Amino acid sequence: MSDVVEPGFVRVRLDLAYDGKDFSGWAKQTGRRTVQGEIEDALRTVTRSRQTYDLTVAGRTDAGVHARGQVAHVDLPAEVWAEHADKLLRRMAGRMSPDVRIRRIEEAPAGFNARFSALWRRYAYRVADRPGGVDPLIRGHVLWHDRPLDVDAMNEAAARMTGEHDFAAYCKKREGATTIRTLQKLSWVRDEASGVMTATVQADAFCHNMVRALIGAALFVGDGRRPAAWPAEVLAARVRDPGVHVVRPHGLTLEEVAYPADELLAARAVEARNVRTLPGAGCC
Repeated sequence: MSDVVEPGFVRVRLDLAYDGKDFSGWAKQTGRRTVQGEIEDALRTVTRSRQTYDLTVAGRTDAGVHARGQVAHVDLPAEVWAEHADKLLRRMAGRMSPDVRIRRIEEAPAGFNARFSALWRRYAYRVADRPGGVDPLIRGHVLWHDRPLDVDAMNEAAARMTGEHDFAAYCKKREGATTIRTLQKLSWVRDEASGVMTATVQADAFCHNMVRALIGAALFVGDGRRPAAWPAEVLAARVRDPGVHVVRPHGLTLEEVAYPADELLAARAVEARNVRTLPGAGCC
């Protein structure tokens, strides 16, 4: 996952989208269909290569999660890129299943790393609470909540959650990984015509299950089972709370990944790798 491209290789950026319903997440797994596996297999086939070229992604999505604005990179031998660059997009489209699409393929600027150069990721989670359930035509992307939801209460709770915090209470802990994140946006809007509520969740990065746990806490506030102060109280405790429900994945979509100007990409990648601590936290 180096920011330095080996001599004789070209780093290529891919902007892509997928419907996560039939994928076991992004990361390739033996015997399971994954987005990474699908794209890498297609890339090997259309370039007539004997080896698989590994993709690095901006954010690994779980099984069932969708993406509209996912970003990845791959390092290709210069001669392979030179031969296939102008026709690679169309050939990949012809090889892959229609539930995953690459919208753009281009040579990446110097210092670009799809994961570490990113400034932020923005997700949307969609929920409907009408008694009759979700419109069948959008059911694969919208969660049905069987109690009426108060958007104002959810936004009141959300306002207490933004900023830099240790989100250990909302993350599935991974050994050696920090749970400190900067939550830049968390807000809810209801579309009155459809009744669908959309949560916008934006952060510099997310830890495992963080978005779906935040949404689960918000829904408990929205339907009156918890007060607006409760999600922030859980956050402050910094331990996983069994009362926080991780909602189902199909309502979640990765909408956008943002990067700095080209000349700042390498510096951002270095910064993102730094071990994070909260102000005032002890080292030992």
